Amino acid sequence: MPKTFYLTTAIDYTNGAPHIGHAYEKILADVIARYHRLKGEEVFYLTGVDQHGQKVQQSAEKAGIAPQQFVDEITAKFIALWDKLDVRYDRWAATTDPVHKTCVQGILQRLYDEKQIYKDKQEGYYSVRQEQFLTDKERDPDGEFGPEWGQVEHRTEENYYFKLEPHKEWLLGYLRAHPDCVTPELINADEKLSGDLCISRPKSRLSWGIELLFDSAYVTYVWFDALTNYISFVGYDPSISSFSLQPSTFQEKWPALHIIGKDILIPAHGIYWPIMLHALGFPDEQMPKFLVHGWWNISGAKMSKSLGNVIDPDSLADKYGAEALRYYLMSDIVTGKDSDFEERRLIELYNSDLANSLGNLLNRTLSMAGKYRNGQVLGPGRLNPEPGMAEGERWNLGQQLNVVSGLAVVANKEASGAGFDIHDVIGVLNHWTTQCNTLVEVAAPWKLVKDDSRASDLNAVLYCLAESLRIIAILILPALPKAAHGIFDQLNWKMEPELAGKEARFSLADAEWGKLPDGHIVGKPTPLFPRIETSPEG
Repeated sequence: MPKTFYLTTAIDYTNGAPHIGHAYEKILADVIARYHRLKGEEVFYLTGVDQHGQKVQQSAEKAGIAPQQFVDEITAKFIALWDKLDVRYDRWAATTDPVHKTCVQGILQRLYDEKQIYKDKQEGYYSVRQEQFLTDKERDPDGEFGPEWGQVEHRTEENYYFKLEPHKEWLLGYLRAHPDCVTPELINADEKLSGDLCISRPKSRLSWGIELLFDSAYVTYVWFDALTNYISFVGYDPSISSFSLQPSTFQEKWPALHIIGKDILIPAHGIYWPIMLHALGFPDEQMPKFLVHGWWNISGAKMSKSLGNVIDPDSLADKYGAEALRYYLMSDIVTGKDSDFEERRLIELYNSDLANSLGNLLNRTLSMAGKYRNGQVLGPGRLNPEPGMAEGERWNLGQQLNVVSGLAVVANKEASGAGFDIHDVIGVLNHWTTQCNTLVEVAAPWKLVKDDSRASDLNAVLYCLAESLRIIAILILPALPKAAHGIFDQLNWKMEPELAGKEARFSLADAEWGKLPDGHIVGKPTPLFPRIETSPEG
């Protein structure tokens, strides 16, 4: 059975509303998933919510409701937003799910039985906000703990610890042997690794969590809870120590591509998670890969609730539409780089690239086909060999036709080999659309139609434009699924009822020049990307 392309995003913490960083991450994963489906691959996209923790318990108490009700209400906001933004995942991971709870408890029990988890007492300064003990490394130059740690108090507490030290050299060797990892940062962090990982909290101060089977006075802390979702929801069996004996339903999906923000790469995903998997017997070739995106800034400052500069993607989608937001996030952001959010930039890109360029191309192509050929696209066609125009002018038209048709190969190659460089693929498609609009100006179909000797020239131009739109629709599907269907609808292409609104309507194999048949009848134009009008002040 062919292996499934399995990707995940970090699960969102249910102690606040979704923000633009959440939206970017989920849409990026959705675009990658849709692209692999476009290639004909099986895809499994997992995302969800991290629902446990002391801050959740405290917020629920403050609201006067049970923690489960508190997280359910916030979870509903995340689910509604992903539906609004057309994010299509295959499984929803909520850490309160019994499937997840059973897996977490089984993993911890096994590691405890193998003596990889032990109990110890810790005394020191504790950050209530970050839910962790602090060391002198966290002090600022004045010897104080900075405001980012919130309330800091001295505590003495017994907890359970997972042994990290025995796996340190293995991780260093693995990172050095796998240059596709984010090696410089991870190697540096691993070299500085000291001590073990606290994986529990006493119920005396935190009851909202997954209880330890080997000590009912404690619940699991975040690392063995939240991180484990990547395997718990795809059928990992913690009672089986050998990876090769895991259920086939799990093995056909794993390993996963984890799409995360760089703020949670170190130490959680880059250090703790591979060590946890190694301790469970996962071989090196079954370690996950990471696609790490940058921080979101406003005027160069990192977004944060404390600064009050968090952007709400829900209101942006209501204001401009989901496709406009998807396009901005995928076209203007380079994967892996920090990004400055600009609402003005969202409007500019939408109007220039979609309304004025692609939308205009679709409208004028279908309008000319309807007006000059009763909606029929005749072709592929060739330029009339008889001299109907000046030699230089004819050469310009022929050259422009070749440029446009040749971009089909360029764009297809870029999409097939782009990996996760969504920004670059969209750039090629924008260039193609621009060249198509240039072709209209060079060819001037409104002049060609007046000269019967130029009939084949007009046919060649209209075919070139319609065929370009058909292929562009296929390649732009992952980023703009509704627009892709809209272009196909107006081209009157693949209109079978069983394909309506479904991804099966699109295939990367169909993105080859010349598949639009001679005599195809296109539909009538309908504005696909109405301009976003702004006030003079805006």
